[in-house]
Amino acid sequence: MADATFLQKSTSPLKGLVIALAAFLLILFLPVSDSLSVEGHRLLALTVACLILWVTEALPIPVTSILAIAGQALVGSATMRQATNNFISPVFFFVLAMFLFAAVVRQTELDSRFAHWLLSKSGTDTRKILLAFMIGTAVISSIMSDVPACAVWMALGLGILQQENLQPGASNFGKALMLGITIAAFIGGVVTPAGSSINILGLILLADLGGGEVPFLKWMAIGIPMGVILIPISWVVLLKFFPPEISNISVNPEEGKSSKEPLNIGQKKVMAIFGIVIVLWILSNWFKDALDVTMIALSGSIVLFLPGIGVSKWKEASKGIGWDILLMVGAVTSIGLASRDTGLASWAVSSIFDGAGGISILWLLVAISTFTVLIHFVLPIGPVVNAVMIPPIMALAIAIGQPPILLVLPVIFTASCAFLLPLDAVALITYSKGYYRMTDMLWPGLVISVFWVIVLTGLMLLVVPWLGLVL
Repeated sequence: MADATFLQKSTSPLKGLVIALAAFLLILFLPVSDSLSVEGHRLLALTVACLILWVTEALPIPVTSILAIAGQALVGSATMRQATNNFISPVFFFVLAMFLFAAVVRQTELDSRFAHWLLSKSGTDTRKILLAFMIGTAVISSIMSDVPACAVWMALGLGILQQENLQPGASNFGKALMLGITIAAFIGGVVTPAGSSINILGLILLADLGGGEVPFLKWMAIGIPMGVILIPISWVVLLKFFPPEISNISVNPEEGKSSKEPLNIGQKKVMAIFGIVIVLWILSNWFKDALDVTMIALSGSIVLFLPGIGVSKWKEASKGIGWDILLMVGAVTSIGLASRDTGLASWAVSSIFDGAGGISILWLLVAISTFTVLIHFVLPIGPVVNAVMIPPIMALAIAIGQPPILLVLPVIFTASCAFLLPLDAVALITYSKGYYRMTDMLWPGLVISVFWVIVLTGLMLLVVPWLGLVL
């Protein structure tokens, strides 16, 4: 299998910078489409340049992130106030809280304890461990939002990797495990409507626009087969791209002293705090107005430091915060919202699907799912993907006489399919640990995305009519 880091290895920082600048100037000086605003055109040039810089790492990731913010004002696609306002989002603070939780888990050695416990259940075969982690992440993600599900399993995975002294960036097993957790969180998120707020927002928009409703169980009739099919496929793909350098974990779970000793007071406190946070995260799927996922995460992280209750000091825990990743989270969010505000995203959708009425329903479904996968390059925010794509796809369905649900459901399902680059908040959580690089995700993610489109298209054609959703 081709080396997934080929692009980064073969592209020096100077070459990457030159390619990014050339792409920026080429797009900037191309004739402006009448249907695209000048601001949207300039933002497209900036977005492509920043993507190239992030992928090639021609500039340090935080420097490119700063450029993505300042660049919006420099090219005139947004004011500096607009760019910075869009920089701060709930995702930024959620990821910050997760960094703090992960740091405290490491400080109290809970990661080592849980690693030994998991090994005692799954065995020491690295292939089986990867599959167990992917299944576990997908199951939890089906009832909990993708981001916290990924964060929980990432912390457990880090315990095993650190126990084995597998170095970030150098371990194939580390790459496969971190990517497997991420991809499984995305897949699990579409198994039920409650698995992601993206699903709920998409279904609400579909109903509000008069496209009909999709009951919980009928969604699961599509989502469960997707999960059952795609998890093993993704597992095989990751093993092909990143065959583990070790066949078995060397640590014998039965010899793990820390896992046999009674929990100390600090560990009990962390488990109690995090346990309450997880319960509230799950409940937030049904009590969205009262329980916000980010608010819960921040509140839990505050409790970690309260006098008399706290189990850590800010000076120690703050060392685990990945400020470079937080900058990237903000930059990606800012560009994504700007693409909506300037009309860039809606222009891309209408440009692709204008005149699509002559395409067979099979290829139209493939085109919709494929485009929704690719739009994550410039719009890596699931709810915004839904907001931008659902209205024009609804209009297309009505124009060609197709049931809106049939064409819109692929958009809602695939709004969570961000497998190509770690630009989504879910992927950034594992990416921040350094076990894989940008292009390590690109190539296996591309293969898995192809299977995603194939499986989803088949289910749309076979299961949706059987469920009576298109009658």
